[in-house]
Amino acid sequence: MPVPVFLHGRSARLEPLGERHVEALAMAAAEDRASYAFTPVPHGVAAAERYVADALAARAAGRALPFAVVRAADGLVVGSTRFCELDYWQGPVPWPPAPREPLGDPLTAVPDATEIGGTWLSARAQGTGINTEAKLLMLRHAFETWGVRRVSLRADARNLRSRAAIERLGATLEGVRRAHTRGLDGLVRGTAFYSILDEEWPHVRDRLEQRVAAGPTTERIRPLLSA
Repeated sequence: MPVPVFLHGRSARLEPLGERHVEALAMAAAEDRASYAFTPVPHGVAAAERYVADALAARAAGRALPFAVVRAADGLVVGSTRFCELDYWQGPVPWPPAPREPLGDPLTAVPDATEIGGTWLSARAQGTGINTEAKLLMLRHAFETWGVRRVSLRADARNLRSRAAIERLGATLEGVRRAHTRGLDGLVRGTAFYSILDEEWPHVRDRLEQRVAAGPTTERIRPLLSA
C-alpha cells in the first residue's frame, strides 16, 4: 500500500489521518451542518472516533489513504479527504476486470489509478481556496510521485454544487450511472463519474496553480463537497 505522506501547500496542509484528529474533526463538523445533505460527515466525538477508526482500517487493508485537511495559517483541522479505490495494473490481465492488489512488496507499491473522495470541509473553510489547493496537492502527488494514469472523482448526481466544484478542477464528466446506489437520505441515487488522465494533467495543473495563486473568489461559494 502507498506509504502515508504529508502534503504541504500555501493555505492547506494534508496530514495522515489519525486518532489525534478526532476531537478537532468533531469540532470542524459541528460548525454548520447545513451543507452536508449528501455528505457522510461525523456528528459528535463518538461518531468522529468511528469515522477515524474506519478510515484507518481502510488504510491498513490497502484500500485508502486518508488525510486530515489542516489550515496552514494556524494549524486548525478543517475537514478530511482521501485517496481511495487504489488500483494496480501490473501482472496478467484479470477477467472479469476488477480492482487488483499490488504484486510484490505492498509497502513499496504505488497505484496505477486512484480516486479522490470522502472530502468534506467545515463551514468556515468552504469557499476559502483550501479545497482547491488540497486537490492540487493530491493530484500532483498522484500524477507526479506515483505516476498514475488516471484519477477519478464522483458525486451524487443530485449534488449540483459538488459536481460544479469537480468540474472547476478540470475533470471530465464520463457519465451518470443511473439508480446506482442509495443516498444518505435513503433514496436511490444516480452517481456522476469524473476523471483526469495523465495526458490531461499538465493543463489541469496549470489552471489549478493559477487559481491557487489568485486566491479565493470574492463571491463565497460553499459547495457540497462529498463524493
